[in-house]
Amino acid sequence: MCGIVGWINFKENIKDRINEVEKMTRKLIKRGPDEEGFYQSNHILLGHRRLVVVDPAGGQQPMIKECGGNRYILVYNGELYNTEELREELKSLGYTFNSYSDTEVLLTAYMHYKEDCINHLNGIFAFAVWDENRNRLFMARDHLGVKPLFYVKQNEEIIFASEIKSLLAHSKIRPVLDKDGLETLFALGPSRPLGDGIFKGIKEVPPASFVIFEKDNFLIKEYWKPKAYKNKETLDECVDNVKNLVIDAINRQLSADVKVCTFLSGGLDSSIISLIASNFFNEKGIKIETFSIDYEENEKYFQANEFIPNNDKEYIDLMVSKIGSLHKNVVVSQEELVNYLDEAVLANDLPGMADIDSSLYLFCREIRKHATVALSGECADEVFGGYPWYLKREDLNYKGFPWLKSADVRKSILNKNLNLDIENKINRYYNETIEQVDYLDEDDELTKRLREMFCLNIKWFMITLLNRKDRMSMSNSLEVRVPFADYRLVEYAYNIPPKFKFCDGREKGILRRALRGILPDEIIDRKKSPYPKTHNPIYTELVCRHMLDILSNKNEPILDIIDKDFVEYTANIGGKNINYNWFGQLMSGPQTLAYLIQVNTWLKKYNVDIDLK
Repeated sequence: MCGIVGWINFKENIKDRINEVEKMTRKLIKRGPDEEGFYQSNHILLGHRRLVVVDPAGGQQPMIKECGGNRYILVYNGELYNTEELREELKSLGYTFNSYSDTEVLLTAYMHYKEDCINHLNGIFAFAVWDENRNRLFMARDHLGVKPLFYVKQNEEIIFASEIKSLLAHSKIRPVLDKDGLETLFALGPSRPLGDGIFKGIKEVPPASFVIFEKDNFLIKEYWKPKAYKNKETLDECVDNVKNLVIDAINRQLSADVKVCTFLSGGLDSSIISLIASNFFNEKGIKIETFSIDYEENEKYFQANEFIPNNDKEYIDLMVSKIGSLHKNVVVSQEELVNYLDEAVLANDLPGMADIDSSLYLFCREIRKHATVALSGECADEVFGGYPWYLKREDLNYKGFPWLKSADVRKSILNKNLNLDIENKINRYYNETIEQVDYLDEDDELTKRLREMFCLNIKWFMITLLNRKDRMSMSNSLEVRVPFADYRLVEYAYNIPPKFKFCDGREKGILRRALRGILPDEIIDRKKSPYPKTHNPIYTELVCRHMLDILSNKNEPILDIIDKDFVEYTANIGGKNINYNWFGQLMSGPQTLAYLIQVNTWLKKYNVDIDLK
């Protein structure tokens, strides 16, 4: 993985302002600790930071290639999982290659197919190509939005980067939060609308979209979304297709010139990834390394509930025994969880999922000591219906985001003088998303609703988790791949009939059937349990103390935004007055306070100018 930066200005000669792009690029050093490269001409400056994963000598960037008297310059962040097929296809069309990197394959694909190149890619990517003869910038982002790409556009100028911190390093861009951004932060946070960078003027290329920027033209277009089609297969045929797609997606993502490991929680998704990876590396005489996370004294304080029915340990032990992996359990302290809330904000450039972020940051930091690439089980729950809101009638029929029922809490937290419209903000984006869902005329009401739930999940909940995974991992120079985000798998799962998808009366029923006989029955039959969180009351005490310290300092910037009395009361009783989770299954009362701590950190560390005019 890498970090990319660019500045195109059709009006001014910016060639001698390479220092701006150098500053931006060096903000991405954690994304790419191994190499740095630049390209400059009169109206275009590009920068690149590289994390070497494939072809150390042949994948250097910016990459320049010439064909038919034209020059093409590429900066690219990502991995292609169909590199060899695409290379052979391009060779058959007469192209030659100087390396075995996916970077050169991507650039050559653009040279031949131009904008249509994205319809030939399977991978995770965010890239920009300068097409010299056409005087055109082409940018694109992968189907599910695994890799980020932010930009600021003004008239005949565009500035882009992999992360917001990189954009803010440019002298023309200021960290301003307007009313719309503040509403988004408190109505929808830590999620955000596709394409929204929260800061005024900062946008993000949405998933499955491309951008064309020319002197007199700016186009942003969606190139892919799940399309509805009639299922003509039997249940057994669906089960076989799911199994084959899952195994193929995992195997494709195991190639690298550096050490690859897996996350292992003992759940269905991470277990199948770890098992397939183990088989892949066993053939090479290599033992796979696996990693899990836990918290100090968590077993002592664990209490099962609807969302978290059991502990991971016995299932992890079962899988480690089965695949014979070299396993490491990373144990995080409560103090670290709180202390690294700030570091998580700096990694994310925005307030995030509180200790769910800081724990992942610490987890990735430890893994990076052992490997450069890891595979993780994100996205299976969104794609195959693993969350309670896919099956619980009250959630399925809820006319809103079922993981975000906290509008009343969100309003109570805010300073009433701000007049922020929380509920309308939530409803607006919910309704806009529903309007984009693709149905069949013959779909019954349940099928329609499950299609809606599918799209709500991949466009809101899943992208939030993917953003979190990318920022926390890349801040530790660790590349994390997510096989269940393979767009072929997503397309197929969108059209699996509900009676098949939830066969055997279970969440992710078809995935369980597909893996039966491959994984131990104990793993197949285990009730879904989310990413592990701390249950230790010391964490709550530390968070509440931290929040009260903030409230006692009149200079803290968050005090102008919140209802101090409500937040103080909440901190004094450990968040027990918060009946609905702030977000999802894991962000309850203590995490709500931790989110506010992150907001305060963000306002200070980024020197955010709040402009509500």
